Amino acid sequence: MNLTYKLNTGFTIPLIGFGTYQIHGRELIYEVLDYALNAGYRHIDTAVVYRNEEYIGSALKTLLPKYNLKREDIFITSKLISQSNKDEQCVEEMVRKSLANLQTDYLDLYLIHWPGVSGMQVNHPDNVKYRKATWNALCKMQKGGHLRSIGVSNYTVKHLKEMLAECNGIVPAVNQVEWHPYYYQPELLDFCRKEGIFLQAYSSLGSSNTTELRSDRTVNDVASRLGKTPAQILLRWAVQQNIGILPKARSRGHIEENAALEFEIPAEQMKELNDLRHTVGRKFAWNPETVV
Repeated sequence: MNLTYKLNTGFTIPLIGFGTYQIHGRELIYEVLDYALNAGYRHIDTAVVYRNEEYIGSALKTLLPKYNLKREDIFITSKLISQSNKDEQCVEEMVRKSLANLQTDYLDLYLIHWPGVSGMQVNHPDNVKYRKATWNALCKMQKGGHLRSIGVSNYTVKHLKEMLAECNGIVPAVNQVEWHPYYYQPELLDFCRKEGIFLQAYSSLGSSNTTELRSDRTVNDVASRLGKTPAQILLRWAVQQNIGILPKARSRGHIEENAALEFEIPAEQMKELNDLRHTVGRKFAWNPETVV
């Protein structure tokens, strides 16, 4: 895979990453990362709340030499959710714990996972306060060389405008959001591109609780015409728009399938997929729109 994007920090991020949400356990993490590195993935996405950073760090210590790779050959992302009554120092401690768990001196990307504060109501006024404190702490960690790039996840245009007004001169490098043919926001993409923020998709294949998106008639029809799988069509749909993806899988077959995206979806079929937002319209993950 040679699909990459240059972030506003100057660092390059692979468009295709390996997501580790809901993948737990030392043995399973080792197994899937072994498959992923063998298939060509060089970007690994995790988060504090995934509870697998430590296993990823241990696995990479063994797997990187196995594939003749060095730390600088891979891109690692993690993220945290702001906590109530926690100041900038506490945020820095959380980042340092991520670094220790992942057994690395730096992370390529670190995100604020959610615009709200963990354990608080979405309309709590302190959301604004702790968003700012968390960003300030990440800026310090970036300037200190611990984080090469920093960004956000689940931020709406409203949250981004607020941040850009007081972002210490550091514009988020990435905004990671739910993005698939059933649910995408052109206005958010336009805003991010205007401000130099790379948009990265999660839930590209829908939800692990339902096959609704992968079973969609239009998706399957396009897949049949192009000789590809529904998953490959959904993933290529995003990549073809220069949007990053983070598919997760446990089996070698699916991991390899999700990486085989060097084909083109014709414009007519892209339009058919784009139209699903209007004809179906379905969100699978949490909704940040109501977060104050």
